[in-house]
Amino acid sequence: MSLIKLMRPHQWVKNGFVLTGLLFGHAWTEPALVQAALLAVIAFCLASSSVYVFNDLFDREQDQLHPVKCRRPLASGAVTPNQGWMLTIGLALAALIIARMASPLVVTYVLAYLLLNVVYTLRLKHIVILDIFCISAGFMLRILAGTDGIEIPPSNWLVVCGLWTTLFLGFIKRRAEIFTLAEEGGEHRAVLNDYSPTLLDKLIGITCTGMILSYSLYTMDENIMLFHGTERLYYTVPFVMYACFRYLFLLHDSSGGGDPSRDLFRDPHIALAGLGWLITVLSLVAL
Repeated sequence: MSLIKLMRPHQWVKNGFVLTGLLFGHAWTEPALVQAALLAVIAFCLASSSVYVFNDLFDREQDQLHPVKCRRPLASGAVTPNQGWMLTIGLALAALIIARMASPLVVTYVLAYLLLNVVYTLRLKHIVILDIFCISAGFMLRILAGTDGIEIPPSNWLVVCGLWTTLFLGFIKRRAEIFTLAEEGGEHRAVLNDYSPTLLDKLIGITCTGMILSYSLYTMDENIMLFHGTERLYYTVPFVMYACFRYLFLLHDSSGGGDPSRDLFRDPHIALAGLGWLITVLSLVAL
């Protein structure tokens, strides 16, 4: 059970970004592409778990200072470092094998994701702003694996929107960490000393605006409307706006918002907004 907890399977929902191409590329009717996309999702689930274990191996002393992360298997001593190393290597190898079953290009994206996170854990997570761009890059690799990696041409609008979205989530994560750790934030994560609530609030506002605007422009692009066969994709914009504003409410009112994987299911407003968005998209582009 401790090893499974160490893998953080609840975080696998983030790998839903891999399915972006399948949905917006109208590729759900092609079995070969569906199979390749699902294999890519599984590969990124294993790769992301490998990264979580690798990160926990290096952060276990800092995690012991965190009010929540101190209960993680490595920080609490439920899993030994040797077990952690065996698990992270095994998961990485399994991810690459399954990625190869999807396509050679998916292997490249998974490998790039693994290498990026090694460098992130060892160095880049200590550099202000760049740490968030690294987190964002990990999500962009997921999107590219699920589009370019399985021969679904990615939309420039969706790539840009994905960039804004992942930067938004990254800055919110840092803001929530400052909320949670208060004066001891720098002891847990040194880069938090370089962030301030004022700076993060400004960056969150900028990236939230960029995300909503880029998605809105995507829905109103003439080529996109022609491709999807509908002029009403903009009906989905209010769902995106509401979910974003609700997420900001959780961040400032409830000291939440730090873990989108949990908040997505824990908060009924965000869950219903996401469900409403998905149903609306499917009804417009699939029927």
